[in-house]
Amino acid sequence: MSCTILVFVKQVPDTKNVTGDAMKPDGTINRQALPAIFNPEDLNALELALQLKDRYGAKVIVATMGLPAAAGILRDSLFRGADETVLLTDRALGGSDTLATSFALSRMAKKIGNFDLVLCGRQAIDGDTAQVGPQIAEKLGIPQISYVQEVQELGNGKIRAKRAIEGGYEVLEAPLPALLTVVDANQPRPQNASRIIKYKKAKTPSEIAAAKGAPASDEEIAALSAKGLLIQEWNAAYCVPQDEFNRLGKAGSPTNVKHILSVVLTAGNFQEVAPTPDAVGNLVHELIEDHTLG
Repeated sequence: MSCTILVFVKQVPDTKNVTGDAMKPDGTINRQALPAIFNPEDLNALELALQLKDRYGAKVIVATMGLPAAAGILRDSLFRGADETVLLTDRALGGSDTLATSFALSRMAKKIGNFDLVLCGRQAIDGDTAQVGPQIAEKLGIPQISYVQEVQELGNGKIRAKRAIEGGYEVLEAPLPALLTVVDANQPRPQNASRIIKYKKAKTPSEIAAAKGAPASDEEIAALSAKGLLIQEWNAAYCVPQDEFNRLGKAGSPTNVKHILSVVLTAGNFQEVAPTPDAVGNLVHELIEDHTLG
């Protein structure tokens, strides 16, 4: 079957290093001050797309919205098996909350067009909201299946997927096109050595410009494109009508962070209990006596 899968991914700050010092006064993250990584569950979404490519011969397009440096995770996607990549980057997108982000990505999806399936990670580790994927589906007017663990069948205009629920799972079927949010139920494949050799020189026009200190020429862009090494780079105006710009960035983001508190946990008093029946019995007795148990 012929199938096109659009995978939305995100470059995120490594949240192990997020402190109050890594936040801006307006409550947004100072991303340039933190190490950037591929959002973990987006890697799971990419892996699911690549599994479907292996099974059905699908075409996989990976797209992201972010700073120009986010081209790094798009190269990573090419190394793992993606066919095409697109970066949406623009100052107008800065400060976007989930509402503004999902709006921009929905317009990006419409510009790409002709997709059968949209995949997203369940949530990003820098926000943990799990809102963007479902909001994209709503704005595109397509069905969604969240918390997907695996796709059981794809074809004949429909998809059947197994999703995680509390205490078990359920199997849902939806017509195509559809959007799935994916949980960490698979093991993302490593970068492929032959694809690293092939795509290590893949670049955006901005990266070409930064390397030579002048804008990329049409000839340079065409040469990269002919070799399959062009990471497409769009600005907001390319996929968002001018009269909808008020729905982008801070202007389109009703969410405001009121206060940030960096919590540091320190060790307190503790009692070590030997792994013996007598020691465990004594501990249980003490807990009953002080009414922690019983």
